[in-house]
Amino acid sequence: MKMKKIVALMATVAMTASLLVGCAGNGNDDKGTASEGKDTPKSEVSVGLSTDEGGLNDKSFNQSADEGVKKAVKEFGVKYTSVEAQKKEDYEPNLQALIDGGSDLTLAIGFQLADAVKNIAKINPDSKLCIIDSVVEANNVMSVTFKEEEGSFLMGVIAGLTTKTNKIGFIGGKDFDTINKFEAGFAAGVKAVNPKAAEGLLSADGKNPGTTVKYADSFADTNKGKELATSLYGAGCDVIYHAAGGCGIGLFQRAQELKKEGKEVWAIGVDMDQAVSLPKFKDVILSSMMKRVDNATYDATKAVIDGTFKAGHVELGIAEGGVGMAATTKDNTAADVIKKAEEFEAKIKEGKIKVPATRQEAIDYK
Repeated sequence: MKMKKIVALMATVAMTASLLVGCAGNGNDDKGTASEGKDTPKSEVSVGLSTDEGGLNDKSFNQSADEGVKKAVKEFGVKYTSVEAQKKEDYEPNLQALIDGGSDLTLAIGFQLADAVKNIAKINPDSKLCIIDSVVEANNVMSVTFKEEEGSFLMGVIAGLTTKTNKIGFIGGKDFDTINKFEAGFAAGVKAVNPKAAEGLLSADGKNPGTTVKYADSFADTNKGKELATSLYGAGCDVIYHAAGGCGIGLFQRAQELKKEGKEVWAIGVDMDQAVSLPKFKDVILSSMMKRVDNATYDATKAVIDGTFKAGHVELGIAEGGVGMAATTKDNTAADVIKKAEEFEAKIKEGKIKVPATRQEAIDYK
């Protein structure tokens, strides 16, 4: 059994190395050496990170998670190894390989890894794990989720006050509860300031997506993102918000093409400030919904370093600084629109507004 385990581990490591060749910021470069300054404290903590199929260089969700650990590498000199998944069958072997490789903390990035984390946590009860975007109840797992609906509400306010066609679109990665929170919050934000423009975003029955809501069934297929954007812009939408990882690049590509043709269309980014992570598209990015996955991975790593790591569920919204508007919103969004979004942000932070997190709640929202 031991020999089989070693062979499996070697195969996984080999696979990981081949996947990461030529990938900017891969785990092989972050061993707590080259990126450290002379005064960087040396930590004995080793951190492993496994992505979903979006990959490290998605300019969005996974990349934000990666940057959080890299911050800890620079500050504390932790050892860091990252693994990219190509399909769901990779999730469990990747996590086990990281643990077998000596990770003191193993980070699972994305709700799609929930079942894998549950199994791996049971097999390795003495190992510390942290999953982002899902809740796994185990004595050795920290679960971090976000109130994506709150940040998305602000994007809805911006979109609803910017649109000139009163048609607004949404592109999601996969039609699961986590992404539905982006969709519902966004629809409610539009509804709060421009009910007419929200009609296509709202579900007719509380179960199925609205007419201007499309799902790519992927977080990596750029071509699918562009295809869906082409359809929505073609149907009259002039602002589209995405929560689809790498698919969002296709949205930006199509928006830029239409802008060059003289059409006034906009796209809204997600997770990172995508006008910064994808500067070539900054002219078409109206705003980005910041989801501070980088803070979550950094904080989990620091907790292990400090000896304060605790299993359990942590939820981060506007009040906790977990979601919000990107700093570059001011570049393409009118000042009065930003002011209105900030007014709603303050009310959400104070608890005066409870943002819908499901399609039915968005329908009922007043």
